[in-house]
Amino acid sequence: MEKRTTLGVIFLCAGVFVFSLQDGIVKLLSTDYSVTEAVYIRSIVAIPLLAGLVHWEVGIGALASPKYWWLFIRACALFVSYMAYYLAFPALPLADAVSLFFVAPLFISVFAGPVLGETVGWRSWGAIAIGTAGVVVMLRPGTGFFEPAALLSLFSALLYAAAALLTRRLGGTEPGSVMTFYQNIVFLAGAALTAAVLTFGGFDQANHPSLNFLVRSWQLPTTIDLALMGSCGIIATVGTLFLTQAYRIAEVSRIGPFEYTGILWGPIWGFLIFSEVPRATTIAGAALIVVSGLVAFQPARKIKVPTHANTGTSDLLAALRKIASESPKQRKTRDSPHLDRLCDLGYLVALGADRYELTREGRAILMKEFSLSAG
Repeated sequence: MEKRTTLGVIFLCAGVFVFSLQDGIVKLLSTDYSVTEAVYIRSIVAIPLLAGLVHWEVGIGALASPKYWWLFIRACALFVSYMAYYLAFPALPLADAVSLFFVAPLFISVFAGPVLGETVGWRSWGAIAIGTAGVVVMLRPGTGFFEPAALLSLFSALLYAAAALLTRRLGGTEPGSVMTFYQNIVFLAGAALTAAVLTFGGFDQANHPSLNFLVRSWQLPTTIDLALMGSCGIIATVGTLFLTQAYRIAEVSRIGPFEYTGILWGPIWGFLIFSEVPRATTIAGAALIVVSGLVAFQPARKIKVPTHANTGTSDLLAALRKIASESPKQRKTRDSPHLDRLCDLGYLVALGADRYELTREGRAILMKEFSLSAG
């Protein structure tokens, strides 16, 4: 489990850094183009990259997943999340938009308990209070400086957290490349549909910069701007794959706080690209949000070794023993409910193409229960 957690942290930090590059590009494009145009071109570029990745990792046939509805729901949540996130950029300094979004790991850690059954203790509730204080400091309500676009970052964070929990739930059986491909297709279709509705509805101008970024008519981009939009496809492919892999292989409550490494990049890109100097309230609020995430973080408690007294547990152990007795090429899915639960417990890890591998914990429990050397 520790090895999987370490890999999850590495994937997560890498994904957050890669996505921070896209933040700067999207904000740069927000003055002249529509967010739907940028997302559409980004998604077009990503399609062949993701198709090749799926083919290399698990075979293109893996896209015909029996859980396609859950994959679609997850992708829709991420589409709305990232649209809201991007729409905050024209109205907020990059440091503010990014920092407010980083309440997402707090949502993830708190909801991992009731949704996934992961152990999340009393610290999470203290973290909520600290994180809320940080958000209030940054929003500065009642001072005359409140910007409604800040709520877009918070809404984006909530939907992102929901998608991360779905990623963890689906990760036992769905390869990261398949989840990323579904997500990109929804981004492509969602951007086109949103643009069509706004165009036929006659919406092309707005008084607020965030709304203007949404309703602005599409136009032919310059060569440089087209290259920037296209580069977002590469960035999104690599970044999304890293994040998906992170939440697929490791417990959400253990790696979620490491998303805060990304809170450093917003101020850096904001200063280097847009000459934005973070306000004192931004620094103070971001610091409180980071502290709240660190308070919420706690190592997951060890799962108690099950016994044969429970019939359901006996079935799980029997399924695990059967998988262990098969050769790696034979380990294909036959009992999805058992496989999902065994992956959730950390006894199996999905390799893609319906293949599974026993973890160190899986081997240990088999040796204890059956004195079996699991291969």
